[in-house]
Amino acid sequence: MASEQELNKVNTLHKEFQSLLDEDFKDRKLKENEIIKATVTEITKNYIVVDCKAKMEGMIPVEEFKNDAELSKLKVGSVIEVFLERIESFKGQLIISRDKAVKMKAWKKMEKNFESQEELTGYITGKVKGGWITSVEGLPCFMPSSQIDVRPLKKVDHLMNTPIKVIATRIDRSRGNVCVSRRAVLEKSKNAEVAETLKDIKEGDIVEAQVHACVDWGIFLTYKNITLLLHVSDLSHGRVKKPSDLVTIGQTLKVKITRIDPKTNRVSASIKALTEDPYSNIDSSFKIGEIYDGEVTKIMDYGCFVRLKDSVEGLIHSSELDHKNRNIKPSKVLSVSEKIKCKIVSIDKDAKRISLSYKATLDNPWDKIKDAVGSEAKIKINNITDKAIFGELVDAGLTGMLHYKELNFSENIEDLKKYKKNDVINVKIIEIKDDKIRFSKRALDKDPLDWFKDNGKKVGDVITTRVHEVLKTGIKVAVDQDKKLIVTIKKADLAKETADARPEVFSKDNKLDTKITELDLNNRRVKLSVKAAQIDEEKSLIAKFGEGATKSGATLKGIFEKAIGKKGKKEK
Repeated sequence: MASEQELNKVNTLHKEFQSLLDEDFKDRKLKENEIIKATVTEITKNYIVVDCKAKMEGMIPVEEFKNDAELSKLKVGSVIEVFLERIESFKGQLIISRDKAVKMKAWKKMEKNFESQEELTGYITGKVKGGWITSVEGLPCFMPSSQIDVRPLKKVDHLMNTPIKVIATRIDRSRGNVCVSRRAVLEKSKNAEVAETLKDIKEGDIVEAQVHACVDWGIFLTYKNITLLLHVSDLSHGRVKKPSDLVTIGQTLKVKITRIDPKTNRVSASIKALTEDPYSNIDSSFKIGEIYDGEVTKIMDYGCFVRLKDSVEGLIHSSELDHKNRNIKPSKVLSVSEKIKCKIVSIDKDAKRISLSYKATLDNPWDKIKDAVGSEAKIKINNITDKAIFGELVDAGLTGMLHYKELNFSENIEDLKKYKKNDVINVKIIEIKDDKIRFSKRALDKDPLDWFKDNGKKVGDVITTRVHEVLKTGIKVAVDQDKKLIVTIKKADLAKETADARPEVFSKDNKLDTKITELDLNNRRVKLSVKAAQIDEEKSLIAKFGEGATKSGATLKGIFEKAIGKKGKKEK
């Protein structure tokens, strides 16, 4: 066993050796977490052995040399860059990484590129959701699908694993995320070329350009190395449904440069600007009230657009399509490309609007019935609502309304249920106004109220009626023998005495004397009162028997009963 003196001697030697090593490392200026240069001393099957001028050699797995070309170039004596992660003391191990050195160098270069927007070389290696994995300086970067080209590409096979120029557009080192764009490089190059071309043209120039694309809202033209936009509104003074109907891909068109945006390098062109505006002499070409040939170009919910001569368009509002229906759906009357005749209603030169009428060129069925008020007609029922019947005149094809109060003189809304769709009924035309027709069925029959006029009855007359129906609120009485004239008497008019004014005391077919208290034949208002008749009867009896009855001791009740009794016997 070693003595204490010997142990102290060994420890002293260790301390001296450690001090010498630390001093040696200090002189070499090795620092952890930095990239250092190392010399290859040995190449084995699994490791690359390097000298970092440390107390011992470092070993790098062959897998970290991912590029076979780089690995094949390595030989003993080659100097490479490695990342020093940790320096171990005494019996410790030197931890180094080739992969981390490459990535750190790549990050520094990427960050510098991001600031300067310099171009880098990358390789598209694979597809992911929303874009592509692109290797740039050894870093896996993400390139969105929209950034692979200036135009959407269906296939990118020709770009896979081939060198492409990219620019870093976003860097997040904490998350290890880098976004790159090939499109930015292409646009940068193209913009430089476009800028040179734009120096040679100006607004107002007339050039020839080739059609390379058509969309619903316009045409794209190619002039040298720039793209011209020809909006659908600049194709013609008239309405154009689809640009593809007028041009074909590859066709050469003469256009006028109308606008150049120096900020975006966008250039707008026009064909319309090369032709005379037909509205400039519209007054000499078209006259209000005249009829012209036209072609339907577009159908909307509110009307139809029609192309007239000289590519001038006008609008036929839905109210000017059909005489019979002012709110008819335009597609039910006309169709696109249909050739028609139309009449000019108005011209607004400043607003470049022409109003047309289609129905003005057609026979007007309203003219046939303008003097038909009061005449009889047949209608075919096409609709029944909760308060009226709508029917079409069999001879004219026009639709009018038959209100339930005009069905018969009872004015009962339930009578609507007696009719059904497609029934043909006889009516009388009672009104034609503002393209509306009113029918009446009861106007064909004799008005039961004419009974009063025919029999010379007036307000104040007492007439004999028969109970027709007993109601909770009163009674209905038949005035005439045929029971066509039925009048309702309210509960308050049933008797002079309140206790007797009860509907339940009356029975069907009871005879009643009633007084006419209101008679308005024009407005068909009739009011009868049993109470008023009783009051008049009472006054008459008092005037006739009152003085004699007092002297004989007879009561007024007895006189009434005697008088009423005698009258009742006569009526039997």
